Amino acid sequence: MRSLKVFGASLARCKPIVDVVEGHSSHRGDLARTIGLFQLTMLGVGATIGTGIFVALTAAVPEAGPGVIVSFVIAGITAALTALCYAEIGSMIPVSGSSYSYAYATLGEFVAYIVGACLLLEYAVSASAIAVGWGQYLNELLKDTVGWQMPDAISQPPGAGGYVNLPAILLVVLCMSLLIRGARESTTINAILVLVKLGVLALFVVIALTAFKSDNLHPFLPKGILGVGGAASTIFFSYIGIDAVSTAGEEVKNPRKTLPLAIILSLSLVTLAYVLVAFAAVGAQPWTEFAGQDAGLAVILANITGSPWPAVLLCIGAIVSIFSVTLVVMYGQTRILFAMSRDGLLPKLFQRVNPHTMTPVANTYIVAAFIATLAALIPLDVLTNLTSMGTLIAFAVVSAGVLILRRTRPDLPRGYRVPLFPFVPIASVLFCVYLIIELPWDTYFLFAIWTAAALILYFGYSIRHSALARKTGAAPGLREAAE
Repeated sequence: MRSLKVFGASLARCKPIVDVVEGHSSHRGDLARTIGLFQLTMLGVGATIGTGIFVALTAAVPEAGPGVIVSFVIAGITAALTALCYAEIGSMIPVSGSSYSYAYATLGEFVAYIVGACLLLEYAVSASAIAVGWGQYLNELLKDTVGWQMPDAISQPPGAGGYVNLPAILLVVLCMSLLIRGARESTTINAILVLVKLGVLALFVVIALTAFKSDNLHPFLPKGILGVGGAASTIFFSYIGIDAVSTAGEEVKNPRKTLPLAIILSLSLVTLAYVLVAFAAVGAQPWTEFAGQDAGLAVILANITGSPWPAVLLCIGAIVSIFSVTLVVMYGQTRILFAMSRDGLLPKLFQRVNPHTMTPVANTYIVAAFIATLAALIPLDVLTNLTSMGTLIAFAVVSAGVLILRRTRPDLPRGYRVPLFPFVPIASVLFCVYLIIELPWDTYFLFAIWTAAALILYFGYSIRHSALARKTGAAPGLREAAE
């Protein structure tokens, strides 16, 4: 009985917030604080605008019809509610690891570990899905400029007509090379790429609206409200940028103010862009023509203008845009692994920082290899739904964390406070649960396999190497309980 109590207590132990913040700042091999408000906001926009609008829109419209506009609004409201919660916790705990670190301080080690596993799934799968979409636009660009396309065998994953997706592998290698050079270099280049992509999307909206037909919006909900909910779940993964902003906590200047501002600014820009582009796209082309349409936005422009140059320009914008999303998502994943390794839940290899570049180089190599393998071999639709599952779970945990910390640690200094408390965090949790329910059953099956693998690693390695257990002298008891 005593062993069971020790075991249960070990799963629920929380990392003191003071230790989370101060312990990280005194740790050897710290990451460098080089990121300002503009770069951080562009990091959020860069991680969010890309796949959702350039790639997943084509998959979402057949599910919801013109009602996909409402799907983007539902996903945006859910993300906005969560963003406010992220802003409050991010201003209290400005460290690497995002919702993993927040859960460790509020819900305990075991929940934090599961959230970390969800985040790793979310980031790895998201980057892989994005890389697959990058190859589609690259092929469209080649067709429009030189009249040649890569054969499906080397440009599509198995299950989609190919054997291995070489463009996806190339994209991951390019991003890995940039990330290894340093956070400042990566975020500066990302900011430039984000401005390019916003310009391209503005061009798309302007041209698409010239072909807008109100008849294309009828019927507005051909698949009913269930179709709208399903499409919202599919595209929700594109809001991963909120979490990506918070993974940079230890590399941001004045994080208590910069983090909440960047989260709110980036989400506002992203939601506006998504709704405008979706409205223009379904108004310019009947919703029944979206199914199976690769590089959908480029095709719409080509059909409208009858000229190849707008489509070529949009393909270039999409290629640049998706590059920046992959860059930021890979960055986020390396920082979550870094945080989990520093807590002893993963091997020390993931927390080694190169003294010259101040980046976790070995960590980045491993992440790149994993993402490239997924992108090369797994079909896109399977990847996007898995990403949405991981993102929604992480968002729900952060929102619950706000409720817990307001009750347990009302004294802690906050750079930002969620308005309309407790309505906003409760509504955020409910919206996330609603979208999780709308996901297809095969996603639950794959997610269960991932969670089972994570649990094997936790009880086989992490529980015996937890830094918090060693610090509190609980390690012997844990070993006793586990054995």
